Amino acid sequence: MGGCPKKILELIERFDDQIDSYRSGKYNETQLRRDFIDPMFKCLGWDVDNEDGIAEAYRDVIHEDSIKVGGTTKAPDYCFTIGGTRKFFLEAKKPSVNIKDDVHPAYQLRRYAWSQKLHLSILSDFEEMAIYDCRKKPNKGDKASKARVNYITYKEYPEKWDEIESIFSKESVLKGRFDKYAEKDKKGTNEVDSAFLKEIESWRENLAKNIALRNPKIGQRDLNYAVQVIIDRIIFLRFCEDRGVEHGNPLLASINGVGIYERLIRLFHKADERYNSGLFYFKKEKGRTDAPDELTPGLKIDDKLLKDIIKNLYPPESPYEFSVFPADILGQVYEQFLGKVIRLTKGHQAKVEDKPEVKKAGGVYYTPTYIVDYIVENTVGKLVDGKTPKQVSKIKILDPACGSGSFLLGAYESLLKWHRDYYVKKGKGKHIYTGPGGEPRLTIQERKRILLNNIYGVDIDRQAVETTKLSLLLKVLENESDETIKKNLELFHERALPDLGDNIKCGNSLIGHDYFNGKLIVDDEETHRINAFDWDAQFKEIMKNGGFDAVIGNPPYGMVTDNEFKIYFERSFQNMEGRFDSYELFIEQGTNLCNNNRYLGFIIPSPFLSNLYTRKLRKYILENFNIHDITNFGIDVFNAPTIHTCIIILSKGVFRKNIVGIHKQVLSTQELFKEYCYKVPQYYLGNNENITFDIFIDPSTKKILEKLTSKSNSLGDMCFIRQCIKTGNDKELVKSFSKPPAKPWKPTLKGRSVHRYITNERNLYLKYGSWLARNWNNLSFYETPKIGVRETGARICANLDLENRYFLSSLYSIYPKLSNEPYSLKYILGIINSLLATYYIKTIALNLTKGAFTKIRTNQLARLPIKTIKFHKKNEKADHDKMVTLVDQMLDLNKKLPKTKTAHDKNVIQRRIDATDKQIDALVYKLYGLTDKEIKIVEDVSK
Repeated sequence: MGGCPKKILELIERFDDQIDSYRSGKYNETQLRRDFIDPMFKCLGWDVDNEDGIAEAYRDVIHEDSIKVGGTTKAPDYCFTIGGTRKFFLEAKKPSVNIKDDVHPAYQLRRYAWSQKLHLSILSDFEEMAIYDCRKKPNKGDKASKARVNYITYKEYPEKWDEIESIFSKESVLKGRFDKYAEKDKKGTNEVDSAFLKEIESWRENLAKNIALRNPKIGQRDLNYAVQVIIDRIIFLRFCEDRGVEHGNPLLASINGVGIYERLIRLFHKADERYNSGLFYFKKEKGRTDAPDELTPGLKIDDKLLKDIIKNLYPPESPYEFSVFPADILGQVYEQFLGKVIRLTKGHQAKVEDKPEVKKAGGVYYTPTYIVDYIVENTVGKLVDGKTPKQVSKIKILDPACGSGSFLLGAYESLLKWHRDYYVKKGKGKHIYTGPGGEPRLTIQERKRILLNNIYGVDIDRQAVETTKLSLLLKVLENESDETIKKNLELFHERALPDLGDNIKCGNSLIGHDYFNGKLIVDDEETHRINAFDWDAQFKEIMKNGGFDAVIGNPPYGMVTDNEFKIYFERSFQNMEGRFDSYELFIEQGTNLCNNNRYLGFIIPSPFLSNLYTRKLRKYILENFNIHDITNFGIDVFNAPTIHTCIIILSKGVFRKNIVGIHKQVLSTQELFKEYCYKVPQYYLGNNENITFDIFIDPSTKKILEKLTSKSNSLGDMCFIRQCIKTGNDKELVKSFSKPPAKPWKPTLKGRSVHRYITNERNLYLKYGSWLARNWNNLSFYETPKIGVRETGARICANLDLENRYFLSSLYSIYPKLSNEPYSLKYILGIINSLLATYYIKTIALNLTKGAFTKIRTNQLARLPIKTIKFHKKNEKADHDKMVTLVDQMLDLNKKLPKTKTAHDKNVIQRRIDATDKQIDALVYKLYGLTDKEIKIVEDVSK
């Protein structure tokens, strides 16, 4: 920071000299911007006038004041961006406006920025600058000071320039200082997505109850459809109004007087004439495959309910500014919204509740935009590279489990940008026109053509399909106006929107009509539940030509528990073994739907890369596909600490010398778009017994692992490694007793009972018998001297059990395969608890992330190398016996520690424990022959 620039001092002096003139109403906002705001932000490093000639979509500053609708501004005066991503708004006012106390400008700015989900924005007339935390929901009664985090007058600019520059300069935004400042203090924030979700959830509940009450013959399926489509129509029209596509506010006008729903239906019919969207499709038309909506026009809905819903979508009651509401945020809101369903009770009352699959999964997890962007860039981006629009028109992009449409929307946005940039570069004006501010825009005919040619989706949920259509249709209309829509109708006799019935379809992507083979009677309920889908019939031309060019998405995760589904999947899918997880089925189905030399890009659970159950699927991929990219995440992508994820990008066909790009463990969104950690020939992957994709074994760690395994036996060769008892009901079947209880109770341990070299909760007992859910009837797992290893933990935690305790499923039981095994369990325990063992597991176990929810799998423990001891050699036997002695000391010291009373004595024992622990680590390093440099690498990863 270099202090206040000379130019700013000159601006302050000039403003001060003529302040009365500037404060007069004659000095307008445009003059202020040209004279003061523009030069001020040029001093902050922003290319305000785009002097560098960057493409309009990526320029530093977008002057959105030129977007006028009905004489009013529909976006803030300035939008500051990095790489096309909005960072903050600035709303300029003429100096006659009282920035400090006038409530309207502050509310206006906060509505814009809150609706766009921006953290900070500025209100300024140069004389004053007010900075607002825009995560706090704006309310019409707010004072101007509400959510204001800083207020600076022009005379304070010199002394506070370093502070302003450290937040709002282009350099600060590029280096992340802006984001760091913006992220501070989230207390009291209520971001737009959660607020809007709450809003539409209340609409759903009230509409469902009212429609069920006033329409006693409506069924549950029809009720869900009616509520969803009415909400979608209202949202669509409201977005169109704020974006200038609808002139005036016809939706608001419809609530005047009685008979509101009848007026709404007439408005929906007009929308059909104007837009041609399946959202407003009431009469059968030639060439349209979907059936029209004959249900909703005949419904009865109370006026008061509709009036409350619609009225609250307009200022001053509404905090939403739909002109800047991002499409991806709408999709994220809908993803959560679709997690619930309306159920009719026996008394025909509507109840809203979680869908069974959502309840089972513990919630809905929408895909963040940065994940969508990465997968689209590495699939669709590669497909369009070097092509012409004519060639691109043949590319078919599919999301087979499209949900609210986030991946299809991302792919569509990518294609729109590519076409716009191509036409600008080639000087082809037929498909583009110049928008406000000189921005090149694709014509609506071209946007429709791209959507219909390239974008396809399927989802089992009818509501999800409608939501996907809604998001895509709103994208088509982006930047259009009432005038352009009318012009389109007059010149081309075309309604504004395409019918997406042939592109976005409802069905079960995993189950075809052969599911019903051999079934003589199939009722309507089962037909709707299964929702079988015939890919060859529904996408006839695409499948006839070999399939889709890009299959992308975030497939559902979760075990298949329905026995009939299991039987069907067993005969229909070739690469499953032992069990069925839906994401694994989607991977195989996705590869079946993919054309030769074309791409599949999914975000999936990272256990896929190392899990025993996915061994066959990995083998199939290695033998039939080029793996282009494996990206493993060390962050909670879905804000769910137990879901560890990775991205895998494949193309169909095998190139013998294919090179795979590896991101070992992405810990921030910025890292995702950086260079790969390393690249490796594909034949290196899966080059082990379980065909695991050991992406943590980069060239720098490979030498260490070879040293560990060269003179070792694997733990799995020496010992059984068993997953233990799952009760099915811990609350009833696991209890504490002060004295050992009688049969059928057995002493037990949970994962949390075991720490390194010590066992707590020794008074736990298990009600033992056939009522237990899994792995209970294997006495050899329990009635034997064994090592217990915790399933979860930031590092391996293990202890010896000599009391025949019956471990629960959060502990693994490890015991020798041979009764005359010469290795002491204490020797093995010392190695398992060492930093080197944690390093090894972290290196091969791709589902580990930092935190309490890291998991170790049995197949990963089985690969742990245990140094071979030649007992006839004195020095090697001495090392074995020394380990046993040190482990005995650790066991003894850890028993003494909790019994010690004074702080001094506790500290003495703890120091001895730490010292002995280091001795064990040093002995382990010696056993495996590690150098000082290698030891440092091990300890940096393990600690």
